Amino acid sequence: MDTTLPAAPADTTVIFDYGGVLSQPQPPEAVAELERLAGVPAPDFWAAYWDQRRSYDGGLTAVEYWDRVAHQAGAEWDTSRTNELWAADVSSWLHVAPESVDLLHRAAATGANVALLSNAPAGIANALRSSPALSVLRAQFFSCDLRICKPDPAIYTRVLDALDLPPERSVFVDDREENVQAALRLGIDAHRFTGSGELESFLTQRLGPV
Repeated sequence: MDTTLPAAPADTTVIFDYGGVLSQPQPPEAVAELERLAGVPAPDFWAAYWDQRRSYDGGLTAVEYWDRVAHQAGAEWDTSRTNELWAADVSSWLHVAPESVDLLHRAAATGANVALLSNAPAGIANALRSSPALSVLRAQFFSCDLRICKPDPAIYTRVLDALDLPPERSVFVDDREENVQAALRLGIDAHRFTGSGELESFLTQRLGPV
């Protein structure tokens, strides 16, 4: 049976996720630094960090987010320590994945439009807007600006509307299955990222050689 996917239209836009696709995981040294700055048991810190993260990605300010994390984790941080945590956190997410970024640039070189859709708070979003690694992006969309997080269907329709793009001319790449499934239900050609090798094969099927 032929399992080759049909080629995407010539005026296709490929929409990439950032975290887990174009970025590396938080490095171990960054994780250790956040735990040191937090000064509370690591399990308590990370439970609070992730429990509050969706609200942070959805537009909560840094002050509000770190206050909530402190309250849940039982920590007491002054303004200077909170700022150190904020800066260390932002920095921890700015390590790009070279192979994926190379594919992003190669996809753009085929003539396809490339864009970004990421669940991210304002501090990270602001840093990514000026990242040289992402300079080929036609547009960048962040949940903190849209006040909606993936996999809410509304975030995909907002992006398609902003790009004046019908679903059938869009390709979406994300590492989370729930985000991929939400896009598929809207008619977007969505693909779950599991590694740069399979992403290269997928993009080649959809765009031609990359």
